[in-house]
Amino acid sequence: MDFVELNADQRRQRIDAKQAFEVWRAADRDFRHSYRGSMHWRRVAGREYLSRKHSKNVWEQIGPRSTETERIRADYDAQRKLLRARLTKLDRALDGMNKINRAMNLGRVPDIAARVLSKLDSEDLLGRNVLVAGTHSLYAYEARAGILFDGELTATKDIDLLFDARQRFTFVMQEVRERGFIGLLKQVDGTFKKVRGYNAANDDPYVVDLIRPEKKNEGASRDPEVSLNPGDLQPAPIRGLQWLQNAPRFEEVVIGENGRPVLIVCADPRAFALHKLWLSKQPERGAARRRDALQAVAVAAVAHDYLGMKFDRKELMALPGPLLDGMGELFPKPPTKRR
Repeated sequence: MDFVELNADQRRQRIDAKQAFEVWRAADRDFRHSYRGSMHWRRVAGREYLSRKHSKNVWEQIGPRSTETERIRADYDAQRKLLRARLTKLDRALDGMNKINRAMNLGRVPDIAARVLSKLDSEDLLGRNVLVAGTHSLYAYEARAGILFDGELTATKDIDLLFDARQRFTFVMQEVRERGFIGLLKQVDGTFKKVRGYNAANDDPYVVDLIRPEKKNEGASRDPEVSLNPGDLQPAPIRGLQWLQNAPRFEEVVIGENGRPVLIVCADPRAFALHKLWLSKQPERGAARRRDALQAVAVAAVAHDYLGMKFDRKELMALPGPLLDGMGELFPKPPTKRR
C-alpha cells in the first residue's frame, strides 16, 4: 500500500487547522482587496485632494478636500484598523496551531514550496494564472482523503508551476507584472536566482520550474508573456500539459513542514492519474517513468476509494482519447467500493 490513513486525532486537528486557515484567509483577502495600499491628502495645483495609493506607481484621485472626503478618509482609517486587528488575532491563532500540526506529523509540504505557494496566493495568482502541477499535487489529494502518501511518491526537490497564459493579469497585479515572477520568488527567498530560462533555484538548492502547454504552432508565434520584466522566467513548453490545464480545478488546504496551512490549486486527481500514466509511457521521461506509473496507480486508487470519484468516459469526456485509454489499465476490473 502506498499510503496510510490518518488517525482520529490527526483528522480532527487537520479539520481545525483548515477551518482556522479559511477564516484567516478570508479576512486577509478582504484586507488586501479593500485596504491594500494607503490613503493620503495630496496637493495638486495648490489644492488638497484625497488620493488612494494602490501600488508603487498607481494612484486613484477620490476628490478635493471637503466634509465628504474627510468622512471617507476617517471611515477608511477606522475600518482598516479594525480589520488589521482582527487579522492579527486570527494570525496568532494559526501560529498557535503550528507546533501541534508538526507534532502530529501533519506538516507535509516542503517549507520553501509552502512559502512560494502562500506568496502566489497572496498576489491572487494561484488558481488563476498559476496551477500546481506534478508531485506536489499529491499533498492536496492526500489532505482531502485523510491519508499520507508514501515518501517515495512525494520526495522531490523542485515544484512545477503551470502558467496559464489564457488568464490576464488584473489591474491590482500590475506591480507583479513589473517585478516579474523572479521578483516574487526573491521576496520569498532572496537567494533565488534564474538558472535556465524557465526555472530558478535558491541556495538550498530548491528549484521552481515554470512550465506551460506546448502550442500547436510552437515556434511560429510569440511565447506567452509572463511579465514586463525582460529578465523574468519564461515558461517551458511541455507536450500534454494542455490536458491538465483544461481539467477541472481541485483546491485543498494543506499544511507546510513548519505547521502553517497553505492552499494548493491543481488538476482533478483523475486527470492527474491518467496524465501520469500517459507520461509513464513516454520514452523521453527516462528513469522518471517508474515513479510516474506508481503515482498514477496510487492517486487513482485514492480518488476512487477515498474521494468517491468515478472513472468513466462519460464523466471524463473532456479528456482526450490518449488519456482515457489508460482507464482500463488503472482499473482492469470494475473497481469495488470500500466498506
